[in-house]
Amino acid sequence: MKTSRRRLLLAGTGAAAVAALALRPGETGAPHGPYFSELARALRASDVATDATTPVMVIDRDRVQANIRKVMALKNPAVALRVVAKSLPCFALLDLIAQQTQSTRQMVFNLPYLLLQTAERPQFDLLLGKPMPTGAAQVFYQKFRGGAFDPSRQLQWLVDTPERLAEYQQLARALGHKLRVNLEIDVGLHRGGFANAEALAQALALLKSEPLLEFSGMMGYDPHVTEIPDLLGARSAAASHARKVYDSYKAQALGALPAAREQAAALTWNAAGSPTFHMYDGQGAANEVSVGSAFVKPAEFDLPHLDACEPACFIATPVLKNGAFQLPTGVEWIGSAAQWWDRNQRHGVFLYGGQWRADAVSPAGLAPSGLYGLSPNQQVMVGSGRQALVPGDTVFFRPQKSEALLQQFGAIVVVSGGQVVDHWPVFPPAP
Repeated sequence: MKTSRRRLLLAGTGAAAVAALALRPGETGAPHGPYFSELARALRASDVATDATTPVMVIDRDRVQANIRKVMALKNPAVALRVVAKSLPCFALLDLIAQQTQSTRQMVFNLPYLLLQTAERPQFDLLLGKPMPTGAAQVFYQKFRGGAFDPSRQLQWLVDTPERLAEYQQLARALGHKLRVNLEIDVGLHRGGFANAEALAQALALLKSEPLLEFSGMMGYDPHVTEIPDLLGARSAAASHARKVYDSYKAQALGALPAAREQAAALTWNAAGSPTFHMYDGQGAANEVSVGSAFVKPAEFDLPHLDACEPACFIATPVLKNGAFQLPTGVEWIGSAAQWWDRNQRHGVFLYGGQWRADAVSPAGLAPSGLYGLSPNQQVMVGSGRQALVPGDTVFFRPQKSEALLQQFGAIVVVSGGQVVDHWPVFPPAP
């Protein structure tokens, strides 16, 4: 009996060991594939030495142009396009998109960019993408230097409450000229905006009585629709709710404002964003959709309807050091144990910079060390060693979002046809 029990114990222990080894991560990793090998070669061949020797933001112009065509094919021609400037904070990039889409409509989100865009691109029609404090609006009029841009015709201030509208009324009276006002409505996101008919009625009554405030339309943003799990019809219900709310509020506005009713088709009924623009066909209240990030497709926009679009922006940074990965003195044994268990932690490379809101994409199999931690100075990445990286080689990251991150590296390095063809200045960082 004892021998039998001992055999059972040994067999059980052996089975447990085999099961544990089966859970052990497999060795992964590979050198750059053809696309990123070509990008790395283009950076090394650039006339600007820092393109390959410091962290840079790279935009593949060919992919951007292809993405523009694909977005326009997805967008129903019955709705106009408004380009979201905060996701693409670079005049050359915005100009390229404006040229290919034939759209002069843009959405702006802060005072510095509003001043910059009205001065440098006076041909555009601008809609604020968030309600600005009236103090910021006042500063705009103080700093606006005139020129070809006409705020009374080309600028729409976004207003989200009756109280803020009353503040804009006081500003308009103090300035002595008309302000165009677009009303933010809550279509289900619950991030502010007019959320009931009573509050909207107050605002519409004020707009009707104040000659210095001109109603220019509404904005109903709905990114939550694609984020909701499609269980028991929840997603389709959210989409239907958003449309019904928008239809109701638009009808209420047109019923209260005869002047708006006469020119309803010419007003701005804005909706959507990159996650939902494809859902609008011109049959509902909205007559324009906003799109920004889809043109460069950062990682958070890997959405089914954007499958045909390709990532077009990457962070490229050089390897500074490489070798066997070790933790600091005193805890080396933890690193050794981790390396025994996971062969993908045996090799380490230290990069120039790091800790970006971005994911390593090439070479394959690199990951931040959960043991060593992150660093904006010299980020350590671990791998199996199959990546065959040496100092001076390039590692590529894909931004999770384009806004803010596109501006962290100075001028954007523009690649087309396998070579660096331009350097695009970016907007200065701003909240």
